[in-house]
Amino acid sequence: MQDTELLAMLRKTPEAGLTAVMKQYTAYVYTIAAGHLRQAGTAEDIEETVSDVFVTFYRWQQTHDTAGINLRALLAVIAKRQSINRFYALTRHPVSEPIEDLQNSLPAYENSPDEQILLMQTVESLGNPDSEIILRRFYFGQSSKEIGTALDMKPNTVDKRLSRSLLKLREMLSE
Repeated sequence: MQDTELLAMLRKTPEAGLTAVMKQYTAYVYTIAAGHLRQAGTAEDIEETVSDVFVTFYRWQQTHDTAGINLRALLAVIAKRQSINRFYALTRHPVSEPIEDLQNSLPAYENSPDEQILLMQTVESLGNPDSEIILRRFYFGQSSKEIGTALDMKPNTVDKRLSRSLLKLREMLSE
């Protein structure tokens, strides 16, 4: 069925029109959604995204002029945007542990307690996320990628913040 026929049917009898559009384009939309969500989502997430695409399309066509619309291209754009949004929703990481919880699990070192306390207070005075980056790197041995994942930052951002924080820390400790 041609796009113009599908759109005319959708205007005349919405249920039958939407069913016809879905019958013709579900495999196409599913392929797009699966391409974006295969690594992050389940089959149910992909199917839900496909359903969301058709709901979004149906709402869109109610408020816009569909004359001359390439239905395949429109559905591709909607599918891509919905899939990317779902991907980000699925891969968002919870907020990292509070710094107070991290401190409770710090290893004991041979330094005097006064030096440890001074160092920890100075690190804490850097503020978040700098103090947390330092703790995660030097106390827990996490990589930039692991820290970035936990704090929702890029690894190169973590590295840059770490180097700047260490400079600040040196200045503060030398005073």
